[in-house]
Amino acid sequence: MTAAAKRIAIVTGASSGIGAATARGLAAAGYRVVLTARRKDRIEALAAELTDAGHDAMAYALDVTDRAAVDTFATAFKKIAVLVNNAGGALGADTVAASDPADWRRMYETNVIGTLNVTQALLPALTASGDGTVVVLSSTAGHGTYEGGGGYVAAKHAEHVLAETLRLEIVGTPVRVIEIAPGMVRTEEFALTRFGGDSEKAAKVYAGVAEPLTAEDVAETITWAVTRPPHVNIDLLVVRPRAQASNTKVHREL
Repeated sequence: MTAAAKRIAIVTGASSGIGAATARGLAAAGYRVVLTARRKDRIEALAAELTDAGHDAMAYALDVTDRAAVDTFATAFKKIAVLVNNAGGALGADTVAASDPADWRRMYETNVIGTLNVTQALLPALTASGDGTVVVLSSTAGHGTYEGGGGYVAAKHAEHVLAETLRLEIVGTPVRVIEIAPGMVRTEEFALTRFGGDSEKAAKVYAGVAEPLTAEDVAETITWAVTRPPHVNIDLLVVRPRAQASNTKVHREL
């Protein structure tokens, strides 16, 4: 049994991809994992999988953009060791001139306001733990621009700034703020959601890239950062596949 045993880790957006993989990683590290997402059936199935494997897990259906629901959720916890702000995503790849403002609004609400809602609501419980960790899963999109990514890039830049500012503001408290910024990750839903279910467009994102990152690669990175000694803060960790040198420079074998 690890030192993390029975300490609570909350993962938002845990119904698939990086969120689900992170929940598995933290459960294996000994945390009592609380899975949140809008898709109740998905997180309940994952909680059952983890419980059957001998881990401690529970599911809680939650929309991070619903502040009243988030506040209600937060009342269930007096102490929390880890919060992983993973809920988010991208919509569309149009130019700034042609993009839909509704897509920008949805991305900002989920990636930025959602992270703000959950972090604000749970910060007292994280502080009360005496050793809390806030993880913000941003993206390399939060550190560099690219054509066709304006709305997502703007949202992820804002999420990066949220993490950076929070770290400044709570220094001296027993809570650290970690930002993990993945590059190209191939999951079952990210690109498909971005292109409105168009599997052909989604496939082109990874065309010719031999080994994009997997959800498990990012989850292992998150788990490693979270399980460092309490005095060690991984301020920012950028993780890309070897084939990707930047947001706009990717080696493709076509």
